[in-house]
Amino acid sequence: MKKQFAVFVILLSLITMGNKSFSASLSEIEKEVADTERAFAKTMADRNLIAFKSFIADDAVFWNEDAALRGKDNIVAIWQNYFDGSNAPFAWKPQTVMVLDSGDLALSTGPVWGPDNIIRSYFTSIWRKNEQGSWKIVFDKGQKYCAP
Repeated sequence: MKKQFAVFVILLSLITMGNKSFSASLSEIEKEVADTERAFAKTMADRNLIAFKSFIADDAVFWNEDAALRGKDNIVAIWQNYFDGSNAPFAWKPQTVMVLDSGDLALSTGPVWGPDNIIRSYFTSIWRKNEQGSWKIVFDKGQKYCAP
């Protein structure tokens, strides 16, 4: 009985210690998601549609004006127009990233600039960590910017 109690106390200690260090790992995960969002945005700056596609989950949904684009192939078919030409039509970067305690779902949001470097909108993206440990975007929506 004492041996079982000792094992229980050790397991409980490990769980408690894991929870104390988890908040630190949440900030590391948030940085990982922010880095992923920046890499995703870089695909637009680099004019690399193939790399852009690699960040999108197969079952993703992007809102495009008034309609939902469902599935990676449909999203890429519409977004390929943004990759035409040598200059990117817009750029974005994460400003805020939040991660669920589970560490496998995250939200990122931030400004979107036009080629004139003026903020035109804000994006909100939801990222899911897949079985391979890669972050894939599952939802994306832009919101028009209204100056204060």
